[in-house]
Amino acid sequence: MQQDILINWSPQETRVAVVEHGAVQELQVERTLERGLVGNVYLGKVVRVLPGMQSAFIDIGLERAAFLHVADLMSSINSRHAETDAQAAGQAMTSLLPIEKQLFEGQALMVQVLKDPIGTKGARLTAQVSIAGRLLVFLPQDNHIGVSQKYHRGSVKNCASVCRFWPGI
Repeated sequence: MQQDILINWSPQETRVAVVEHGAVQELQVERTLERGLVGNVYLGKVVRVLPGMQSAFIDIGLERAAFLHVADLMSSINSRHAETDAQAAGQAMTSLLPIEKQLFEGQALMVQVLKDPIGTKGARLTAQVSIAGRLLVFLPQDNHIGVSQKYHRGSVKNCASVCRFWPGI
């Protein structure tokens, strides 16, 4: 299968096309003026933990520190899944750990931008990083492999066998 990737760059926009057998299969256009921070992944540093708001401010290299709520921490997300499983099994729910017991000032933390900064407010962050592809979503902190329903049935087994080579999955 002949596959080419064509890239056209100018200061205003970047265009990328995937061409198979002379036909365009994918076309991505990114304009400089429309480029935001949503989806970017950073290794941030905890600047301040606010127990009263159950949130923290994370320095990711922007003008203002970004905002991270306790519900967007991986340990909180994992405990919510555990609570859902416990409810399904008829067991009692456990409460989330307070943010001051999960984070401390100066701690390094991998985060992803959920919402761009607006005015005087910094960006909104999550610790549940997800990198979306055309047919797969990579969740580096999760031990689950998800495959799109658009993926051909015979190729799913091949994809699963390739994914097993990744550490931690």
